[in-house]
Amino acid sequence: MSTAEHQAKAPQDVRSVVQFLRSSKSGMKIRVGALNGKRIDYFKGKSAIKALLSPAYAKVKHAPKVTTEAEAETLLQTIIPFTFYLRIERGGPSGSGSSPRHVTVTPQQAFAPDAYFAWFYEGPQWTTYAGGLLMVAMMLAGVMFPLWPPVMRLGVWYISIAMLGLIGAFFGLAIVRLIFYVITLVVASPGIWIFPKLFADVGVVSDLNQFHYHAPGSVFGNMVWLIDHLTDCDISKIESFIPLWEWDLPAKKISKKKKGKAPAGATSEEKLASNGGAFIEEVADESPDSRPGSRSARVEEVPDEDS
Repeated sequence: MSTAEHQAKAPQDVRSVVQFLRSSKSGMKIRVGALNGKRIDYFKGKSAIKALLSPAYAKVKHAPKVTTEAEAETLLQTIIPFTFYLRIERGGPSGSGSSPRHVTVTPQQAFAPDAYFAWFYEGPQWTTYAGGLLMVAMMLAGVMFPLWPPVMRLGVWYISIAMLGLIGAFFGLAIVRLIFYVITLVVASPGIWIFPKLFADVGVVSDLNQFHYHAPGSVFGNMVWLIDHLTDCDISKIESFIPLWEWDLPAKKISKKKKGKAPAGATSEEKLASNGGAFIEEVADESPDSRPGSRSARVEEVPDEDS
């Protein structure tokens, strides 16, 4: 009997557990191995137990409740006969050091936290089918472009010209800002960059974080705030939203400040604050002897009271 036939006999509660474990909501660490020359995903038993004890599993509908590790191990053992996953043994790497390891299915199928289990279930495939149909539809639409209505063809032409113009404007702005920087580097060192965040990791989008602090919260409110913010005549507000220029100054190094010693005439409270809550106080020795009293020793004769 094939794995598909075994999986078809699984009840709904088992399917709910398996679909949760196979999804990204479980947070399980998935490894990649090589089984009979094919790549296959596998996981460790401990990660499955941790996923069943997580708060995300408690929200899964039509799934048995799990409160302890023993209950999780029992539930995972009952899933093995349906061949959604099977216990495996890991071998050496199939190629170089970073290549997947060889795995083999063990004859004894028993769940253990330290064992490894290979997935023989890919989860719901409707997203794959929908993506394939969408790709086929796009290819057919591109091939049948001559049969499009004139209005649609004209709209596509306008969109393509606009995209090319945008890309050309981006490269032109990059060249202009470089020339401006070289000129200001000679005239007004250390130089000025216009649009300093043009090539940043997040670009101008990072400035949109002000929505979270200034905008009311809704989409309409965000658009009203943006229009009002950009149409204001105050240049300083626009510059705070999108930096227009910036001096080419090196980044400041963050140095750890060393705790300074308290002055000699400081009080106990000042020493306590400057040293982080602890200090050593020197106590003057009242004895005329130069040797500290804690280190000196003397013998005294004590009269015996019993005599």
